[in-house]
Amino acid sequence: MSLPRTRAARRIAGERGITLIGLLFWAIVIASLALVALKVLPTLNEYFTIQRAVNKIAKEGGTTVPEIRNAFQRTKDIEYSISSIDAKDLEITKENEKVVVKFAYDKEIELVEPVFLLIKYRGRSQ
Repeated sequence: MSLPRTRAARRIAGERGITLIGLLFWAIVIASLALVALKVLPTLNEYFTIQRAVNKIAKEGGTTVPEIRNAFQRTKDIEYSISSIDAKDLEITKENEKVVVKFAYDKEIELVEPVFLLIKYRGRSQ
């Protein structure tokens, strides 16, 4: 036989929600993720810009190493977002009579004073 619940006991058992401490915890988590995203997105944009430039140069930029390096340098002069890599950092090879341009660089991002995020970017022309 179960005892009838009092009105106050039913009200407490039915309450659901988030506490102030829970709200602060989730605010800190979301703010931390937003901080990381805001600092990482510009580096991703730079990587994709470099990737597009390398693909274009491999198809249209020339056949010799100096021609390809000069084409990348001209692209870098136009694209203000490319700052992590220079034309001399490109590795240029030929595979099956096709020019292949490879690149690799590290990007270090300061999150908060003693904490840094290191991202290693690598890519090649298609």
